[in-house]
Amino acid sequence: MDSILFIILIGLAGGIAIGLQSPMASMITQRLGIFESVFIVHVGGAVIALIPILILGSKLSQWRSVPWYTLGAGFFGLGVIAAISFMLPRVGAAPALIILLAGQLLIGAALDHFGWLGLAQRPLDAARAIGLMVVLAGVWLTVK
Repeated sequence: MDSILFIILIGLAGGIAIGLQSPMASMITQRLGIFESVFIVHVGGAVIALIPILILGSKLSQWRSVPWYTLGAGFFGLGVIAAISFMLPRVGAAPALIILLAGQLLIGAALDHFGWLGLAQRPLDAARAIGLMVVLAGVWLTVK
C-alpha cells in the first residue's frame, strides 16, 4: 500500500499541474480560440504520453476492452479547458481553480455515495456533508 505522504505529494503535484496548465490553456484560448486550445493541449499531452508508450510498451491495442462511455473522457477535457478559459480572465486564477475544485468535490461525493463508475460505495455522512458545505462557503468567500 502506498504511504499517505506519497499519495498527498502526487496529489499536490497534480494540483500544481492544473494550476499551471489553466492559465496556459486560457492564454491559448484568448489568442486562438477554445477548440484550438483544446487541440493543442491534448496533442501536446498525447505526444508526451507517446514517449513512455514507445519505450515501455503499451496495452493501447486493447482499447476495445474499456466500457464505451469511458472513451468520452476527452469530452470532459474540453469542458475543463472551456471552463478554465472562460473563468480565468474574469475572476482570476485562485477563484477559478477553487470553483473547479468545488465541482470536483461535489461530483466526487456523488460518485462515492452511489458507487458510480466502478468506485467503492462510500455513503455521504454528516461529516462529509459539512465538509462540502465548508468548501462551498470557501468558494463563495474566494470569489466574491
